[in-house]
Amino acid sequence: MKYTFKKGERLKSRKLIEQLFIEGKWIKSHPIQLVYLQTNHDSEYLVQTGFSAPKRRFKRAVDRNRIKRLMREAYRLQKHLLPNLKDGNYTKKHVFMFIYMTNDILSYKDVEKHIGELIEKFNQRIN
Repeated sequence: MKYTFKKGERLKSRKLIEQLFIEGKWIKSHPIQLVYLQTNHDSEYLVQTGFSAPKRRFKRAVDRNRIKRLMREAYRLQKHLLPNLKDGNYTKKHVFMFIYMTNDILSYKDVEKHIGELIEKFNQRIN
């Protein structure tokens, strides 16, 4: 499997994001939260993902961008663990949003560990 994160996999639709926060389910692995929702979207990919670092916690855009970059990289390398990417005949589409919820900037290893835990918890919930 190629470890890529293409443009079509990114969650950009305002309607989908609003629907995600209204109807979505939450999983927490402090300091990162995952909001997910099973829904139909127009992308050819089964999962569309977004990343968020709140401006309330990080005033500088440099810090917010770094955190989102760390989360994207950790997700990119671990998204193969998602069951709907393993099975070719699995057709349920999901949207994800990873939200960073602490005031400290964690190391990449910590972010990677928490993203992996969230993916495992998601796998347990849908199976």
